[in-house]
This record gives sequence, structure tokens and C-alpha cells, in this order.
Amino acid sequence: MQSVLVTGGAGYIGAHTSLRLAEAGFLPVAYDNLTNGHPEFVQWGPLEVGDIRDAQRLDEVFAKHRPVAVIHFAALIEVGESVLHPDRFYDNNVAGAVTLIDAARRAGVEALVFSSTCATYGDPLQIPMDETHPQDPLNPYGRSKLMVEQILGDLDRYSGFRSVCLRYFNAAGADFQARIGEWHDPETHAIPLAIAAAMGERAGFKIFGRDYPTRDGTAVRDYIHVLDLADAHVRALRYLLDGGDSTAFNLGTGTGSTVAELVAAITAVSGRPFAVTDAPRREGDAPALVADNRKAREVLGWVPQYGLADILDSAWRWHTEGLPQARRQVAS
Repeated sequence: MQSVLVTGGAGYIGAHTSLRLAEAGFLPVAYDNLTNGHPEFVQWGPLEVGDIRDAQRLDEVFAKHRPVAVIHFAALIEVGESVLHPDRFYDNNVAGAVTLIDAARRAGVEALVFSSTCATYGDPLQIPMDETHPQDPLNPYGRSKLMVEQILGDLDRYSGFRSVCLRYFNAAGADFQARIGEWHDPETHAIPLAIAAAMGERAGFKIFGRDYPTRDGTAVRDYIHVLDLADAHVRALRYLLDGGDSTAFNLGTGTGSTVAELVAAITAVSGRPFAVTDAPRREGDAPALVADNRKAREVLGWVPQYGLADILDSAWRWHTEGLPQARRQVAS
């Protein structure tokens, strides 16, 4: 069985990708410093605790497991934090990626799937956005991801190190068996925040801006089920192992939902109305972010299987069943 090193494998998207890797016949080796990850999420392969900036530890793990490729998730991701502490993002996301890539190359690994983001594009010049859209990030988080993409581009051009950059739109949802799902502390993502409000765990939910040039004045986002994202990573891995050239793909459904529509849908799924208050726009929030995913469809054969209803059904089950059970396990 071929092993794949999954950095950030104890995190939200890393764990779901490990699930899909195992189903596809690979052995996912989770490498995580557990700052934001959860050891309870590592259910389909071994866990190696370590930091992507620790070259010696990486060398040990590469020598032990001999992975055929790396899927790199480990990163700081909160936009607001990146504005307050940009140095931390460049240290972890950029310097850490370089240390990881160097370790991979020392081990003879020449293929990496990189967890990137639509935040590298900045303000959209057209909707939907394809991979040729100019990349002009609005914050240090997006810039840190773009820097890694540029580094990977140079490594491909000058040394033959091949990579696929996957630019996510809005990852959401959970494993349908509620084994894993979103578990952030603090939580900043819209769907789990709204679900927490519906469950009575938060006082309410804020909509940041009702004056956008959209169909109801609230921002539009392209929500993609995390298992569809995971499937795309497996396909990108196989593409590289089959000799595919370095490239980038957008991962989104191509259909946007407004924040107001999201609130209405969560109210319907939960059957529990909750307080919603209006707040000013947040700096750096684009009016709409929707993916053009034709390239991933054509090259990878990737087609999203789940819509917003599936996302919310799986998220509701995770937050009402899976997450409370996981918290009890940690407490005991």
C-alpha cells in the first residue's frame, strides 16, 4: 500500500481527505503539530506529531513511511489573525512550506498537492472566476498562499518538482456518518456559527453587510462540501502520480448562495429560528466569490456530488451528534 504524507492531517479538510485516501487504497500518514488539529480525527492511518518547520522531524517521518507524495494542508488560515500577525503567517505558511518541500525532495518525493485558496485572487474582476483570473490578495493570509504557489511554480520550472495547487472556495459540511467535521476554537466560519446559534449555544448570528450589489444585498459565497474537496485531492494526487504537469484548479460548485439564503436554509434544516443582527461590512470581504470549475471537471474528471442541502444536513448532524460525542471523549 502506498503511503501519502498528509500535513495537517488532524485538521478539518486533512482528516476528510485522509478518509477518502484510505477508501482509494492509500495509507494516509497524518503529520500535525496539533495546534489546531484533533488526534481524534486521525482514524485511517498513523499520526506523526511534528511541525512543518522542523526539518529534522520531517526527515525522520519521510524515512519511516517513505510516502510517494505529499498533500499539504498545514497552515494558519484565519484572515483576521493574518492582519494582526502577518509575520506568523509568513513564518508558518511560507517558511514552513519551504522546509517541507526541501524535506520531501531530500527523500526523493517529487509530487505535492497544495491546499491553496481563492483568497489569492482578491477582489473578483468577473464572476465566476477561473484559474486565469489575476491574483492580487487582499490580506496576508491570501498573500502567504500565493507566495507558496509562486515558489512551487519556480520549483517546477527550474528543478522539475511537480505540484497541483487547489484553490478552494468555501469548504463546508462534514462526513455523513458524523465521525469528523468542523471543530475550530475559536470558530469563525459562517455555517458552524449559524448552527451554534440555532442550537442555542450562541446569542445569535451576525450578517456583515446588507448593501452589497447582490440579489439580496448580502455577500455571495460558493460553498463546497468537504468530501467533494477531499475527492478532488485524491484525483489531483493520482494525476501527479500518473505524470501530470504542474497546474492549478479551482474547487467550487460554480453556484453561489447569499448569506441571507444560508441563514434561511439553516433555519429550515434545524427547525429552530435564531436571532440575526446586521453589522457593517468587514474589511477585505468581496461582494461575491464563485468558482468556474470547468478545468477541474475536464482535467481531473471531478464533479461535485453534493449541494447546499447536503452540506447543511451533514453539518447539522456533526454539530448535534458527532461533535458533542468527540468533546465527551476528550473530557474523559
